[in-house]
Amino acid sequence: MTTTQTAMAIAAVLAIVWIALGFGAFVLVALAIVIGALVGRYLEGRLDVSGLVSAVRGRRSSS
Repeated sequence: MTTTQTAMAIAAVLAIVWIALGFGAFVLVALAIVIGALVGRYLEGRLDVSGLVSAVRGRRSSS
C-alpha cells in the first residue's frame, strides 16, 4: 500500500466515524491513529523520542 492509499484509507475511516458516531468519536479515533503511528515509528526505530519531547515542550532542536 502506498502512502497515498494509506492516507486515503485513514481519511475514509475518520469520515465514516464522524458521520456515523459524531465529532467526539471522530476525535477519539483520530487520537488513536496518531498514538498508533507514534508507537509504530518507535518500534521501527524511526522516532527520536527526545526530539519529540523537546518539541512538545516548545524547545527548539539543533537539527
